Parts: sequence; C-alpha cells; structure tokens
Amino acid sequence: MQEQYIISIDQSTQGTKAMLFDHEGIMLGRSDLPHRQIVNESGWVSHDPEEIYHNTIRVVQDLLEKSGIEKEKIAGVGISNQRETSLAWDSVTGRPEADAVVWQCARASAVCEQASVKGAAELIRNRTGLELSPYFPASKYAWFLENVTGTRDKADWGELRLGTMDTWLIYKLTKGRSFKTDFSNASRTQLFNIFTMQWDENICGIFHIPAECLAEVCDSDSCFGMTDFEGVLPHEVPIHSVLGDSHGALFGQGCLTPGMMKATYGTGSSIMMNIGEKPVLSTHGVVTSLAWKMNGKVNYVLEGNINYTGAVISWLKDEAELISTPGETQGLCYEAKQDDSLYFVPAFTGLGAPYWNSQAKGSLSGITRTTKRAEIVRACTECIAYQIMDVIKAMSKDAEIEVTELRVDGGPTRNEYLMQFQSDILDAGVQVPDAEELSGIGAAYAAGIALGLYTEAVFTRLERRKYEPDMERDRREQKISGWKAAVEKVL
Repeated sequence: MQEQYIISIDQSTQGTKAMLFDHEGIMLGRSDLPHRQIVNESGWVSHDPEEIYHNTIRVVQDLLEKSGIEKEKIAGVGISNQRETSLAWDSVTGRPEADAVVWQCARASAVCEQASVKGAAELIRNRTGLELSPYFPASKYAWFLENVTGTRDKADWGELRLGTMDTWLIYKLTKGRSFKTDFSNASRTQLFNIFTMQWDENICGIFHIPAECLAEVCDSDSCFGMTDFEGVLPHEVPIHSVLGDSHGALFGQGCLTPGMMKATYGTGSSIMMNIGEKPVLSTHGVVTSLAWKMNGKVNYVLEGNINYTGAVISWLKDEAELISTPGETQGLCYEAKQDDSLYFVPAFTGLGAPYWNSQAKGSLSGITRTTKRAEIVRACTECIAYQIMDVIKAMSKDAEIEVTELRVDGGPTRNEYLMQFQSDILDAGVQVPDAEELSGIGAAYAAGIALGLYTEAVFTRLERRKYEPDMERDRREQKISGWKAAVEKVL
C-alpha cells in the first residue's frame, strides 16, 4: 500500500494537540501548544477562539516539520474537541463576537433559572437526554444573545453563527465554506432532539435561539470540508471525522457494540456505555447522548460524570500533603492494612453522578487506632474505584446490560493497585491500553476508516494490560456495603 498519513487534532480544555498516524494506524508523533485560561474576577472561564485557531495551525506545522514526511501524502484529518465550550461569531467577517464560554463556566446559571426555561426542564430532558444545566451550550448561547451587544440583531439578520469548538475550527479551516457539526457534539448542546435527530425548534424557542444560527449536523465520519491549514499543506485534504473528546475516546477504545464501556480517569471522570441504536432515558442519575452516527447508523450512549477522581490524588499531594508525588500512592496502598473500615467520600463541592447532591460534604469515616498515613491514602485511592462502580451500576440498570469489561484510560490507570481494585469491586475485567491519547486516536481511526485507509482491524493495534477480579464475593459485598453507608452519611 502506498504510504499515506492521517492528521488528528485534539482540541482540549488546556491546549491543542496534533498527531500523525501512518497507514497502519500507528502514531508517529505529536505536537502540543497550551492556550490561556482566561478567568475574570467573577470566576468566569473563557478561551480566545482566535488563539486556539492559530495554535491549531502552528501544531500541525510543527508536527509535519518534525516528522519529515512528504506533505503530499497526507490523506485526511480527524478532529476531537472539548465539548460544551460555546462560541458566537459574525458570519460576514468570521470574527468572534466575544471569547468562548468554557464548558466549566457557570455564568449562564441565570438563564436556567428563568421561569420559562426552568418550567420546561422535564420537556428538555425528555427530548435531549440531558438535565437542565448551565454546563450545556443552550444556556451559554442564550447568554451571548442577552449580554453581548449586537448579537441579537445579527441573529435576526441571519449574520450570527453559534457553535461548539469543532464547528469553529471547521469554519476557520475551510475559510468559512463549511458551517457544520457532528451528531456527538450536537447531542451535548441541549438543543438537539436525540429522537428526531434534529435541532428542536421548540427548545430553541424556549432559549430564544434562532435555529438558523446553528450548524448543519452531519455524520461523524462524513466530509466536513477541505483544508490546507493556511497553506501548510501543498493541497487541500478532507476533514473526514469529528467527535467530541469523550466520544472519540469511546471510539478509540473500540467500544463499538452495546454494553461496551470506557472510563477516563482525569481530574474528574467520564464514564460512557455504548447502548446501541435505541436511546434509553436514564432513571438512575446518568444522561443519554449520541455516541456518533457513522455509515448512516446511530449509536447512543449513557454517560456519567464524576467531579473528583484524579483530583483526589492532587488533594493528597497539594492540600493534605500526605504524598509528594502521585506515584507514591501505589506503594502506600499495598502497605496499608486492607481489611479496615476506612472510607473517604470526596464530596469537596458536592457529589456528581449518580447522586447529584451539590450540598454534600466530604468525609473520612471509620477511623480506628490503627489508622495511619497509608490507610488514608488507600481509602482516598479506592474512592475513585467506588465512584466509578456507582456510575457503572446505574448504567447497567438503565440499559439492562450486565457489565463484564471496562476499558480505561488516563493518568491514574498507571496505578496497578487501583486497577486491580477497580476490577475486584466491579467483578469485571479492566483493560488498560498502552496509549494515552484516546480522543485523538478515535478521531484518527474514524477518519482513516472513512477514507478507506483503515479497517476495524486497526483497533487491535492497541496493546492492553488486563486485570481480572480476584476478590472473594463476601469481601466484595462487605466493602461495597461499607462504601454505600459512608456515602449515605454525607447525602
């Protein structure tokens, strides 16, 4: 086969990465650039859209220069992106109306508290699969229209574009020729009806957002337009996949059939289960979204987000000062007494899925005379696995699917004690791939498959370390019972 390459762009909250993959799906190199986290006195979190676009061009240029490959052999591009971060720009000039409102910014809370919006919360959930929240773009778009001078007039004149980061990059990379998004990103806006597979005119009306300002929704593996990265390439190539970052990780992990699931262990955690071609609205505290639409076929997911997983380890190091480096946790966990009654519930700012209690406070319970530093570190480490177990059990009930395997990624997965404990407490296998950039890998694989460069055999390229449950049933049930009792105390 003639040597061809795929460029994958992963535009994340902290920075932008470009990765290069060969015709076998092997990553050959990457280039990264951070961007500013703009936080004002009110705690609003923003990003400069132009800075992110310029960084995208720079990382692609740097990647190709370092790789030394022939630029003519680039076959296509895939994009994965931070979800929910919201933008507004002028369709005539292409300039942003304001800085992007980052997903974690709650400035649009007042929009969700408006009587007409709050009163429609159940309708919104039943059509979008999402709980009403300023986390999602719907209220962020409304905030632009209510607070940024001139945006409402431009919307009325048909000269305003509203979109997430994928749409902004597509628009800029194609010189304004493409105004598109994919199904995974659209399903996270809280404006997209996941049953009719269209922008919901009724919900758009509730938020006073003209549907004409929203992008065309396309299959996740379709051609979103052509780009040469501002002349970095000698010819234009197709952008042939777009996926929200969590969806990209699910695809990169090869979770292509119902019941397959992944957990990303980051500062917090995103747990996703592929539930197939029919949506299921959760009654157990998680949300429903689209995984993707590829080859004309839709896959849905259940998703749960946890506030504090890897952040617990950061707290142990920076605030509690019980460890100097995250790597110390593994040895201390093995050193600790294993059968004590110590539990740590990390409700620093409440509990996320599946409890959704913003008033909960953290606790360390079950302390005895034998409790020492190692036991506290072990309890803090194990709380990560317990929280993920809670979300997985909720998904399993909603989907009526028994979980037998969990695919994982992220920094904490290097902790062998944690991974074995995760397998034990789930009573399921845990698989850890030898690669970290699963979102970018997913976007690359989707583009490569769409272009005929790869087959689904590409998913076997990832080497995986496998953990199998090795805990007696009685001990597992005793530990889970103790965890549930500890959580009940803080709710």
